[in-house]
Amino acid sequence: MTARFSMKSVQPAAYQAIDAIDNYIDETKIDPLHKELIRIRASQLNGCAYCLNIHNKDARKIGETEQRLYVLSAWREARNWFTDEEQAILALTEEITLIANHGVSDEVYNRAIELFGEEKTAQLYMAIISINIWNRIGVGLKMQPK
Repeated sequence: MTARFSMKSVQPAAYQAIDAIDNYIDETKIDPLHKELIRIRASQLNGCAYCLNIHNKDARKIGETEQRLYVLSAWREARNWFTDEEQAILALTEEITLIANHGVSDEVYNRAIELFGEEKTAQLYMAIISINIWNRIGVGLKMQPK
């Protein structure tokens, strides 16, 4: 598979705008490990090898275990390995990433609000939306891990 054009080169202003969203996310109250779980799970669902390569490495650098990364795609079956907050984040990540299937259910939305409140839930939404943008660039442009 041959990579296509570089979004950063062809549309630098668009790339910078997406990067600005990530800069905003870096300033939120979202735990850094939770950010990486969002990025990895969305990238698994979207099939973005480029992003999976980056974010699995990043997660390990900040202390994520190999074992949890191994079972992340089956987190529901490995619930005891993930906190209630992480399970809520992963469920929200899946429903936003696969939004065309059935939207975001009241159950998942209400659980996020219960655990995180509106402000942090809004921040989680933005983190999930951001990685989905990057995944669409990575998959659409056939970007490959280095």
